[in-house]
Amino acid sequence: MSKDDLRERIWDHLDSEGIARFPFPPHGRIPNFADASDAADRLADTDAWAAADTLKCNPDAPQLPVRRQALRDGKTIYMAVPRLSEAKPFLRLAPDEVDDIDDATTVSGSSKHGVPVDPEAMPQIDLIVAGSVAVDTAGNRVGKGEGYSDLEFAVLRGFDRVDADTTVATTVHDSQIVNDGDIKPDRHDVPLDLVVTPTRTISTKTAAEQPAGLYWDDLATEKIDEIPVLQRLQPD
Repeated sequence: MSKDDLRERIWDHLDSEGIARFPFPPHGRIPNFADASDAADRLADTDAWAAADTLKCNPDAPQLPVRRQALRDGKTIYMAVPRLSEAKPFLRLAPDEVDDIDDATTVSGSSKHGVPVDPEAMPQIDLIVAGSVAVDTAGNRVGKGEGYSDLEFAVLRGFDRVDADTTVATTVHDSQIVNDGDIKPDRHDVPLDLVVTPTRTISTKTAAEQPAGLYWDDLATEKIDEIPVLQRLQPD
């Protein structure tokens, strides 16, 4: 099964079974799901969470409870600006800089409350939380198909802000977990260390290595031209 077919299967299931939550439809996005806050609570109970001072988190609806919990726990969050389109392509949300956690952690509020930063000004990232459409227990992940989550990791790797030991987690509904072998990873795909659902916390013990950086021959010239930080990292 192709990744596109797998995405459609999961989106259709979440929709038809009444699992999806606003925004609707779930198709074409990182889908929000019932009891996403329970998954966030479970993630907050892990050792990886306790050890993390800085998180890089996706901006999507199902991870909103994760972002709010992080700030309430005194952690600093970094979020990518849409499509990495700005010269300073990340936003910093720090507990001592945010006076309205509920607003700051929304997609629209993050741009209002967040401080634009360059990767060079960021500290080492302790924990990455990614949004997912489908995952397996071996640590493979399928996003919505645009590749930005993996690209953001590769950019941060290029600036030595993440490395092979950086923990990568996701929160999903139980029905988004597919059989091992259903997902065929590409070389730029970032494997997951933790898969957390409303009812389960899965340590994948993945044997896959994190991508070492950017694979320039996988990037279209048009994408490089649209993303300033890629132009800075591009080899001569």
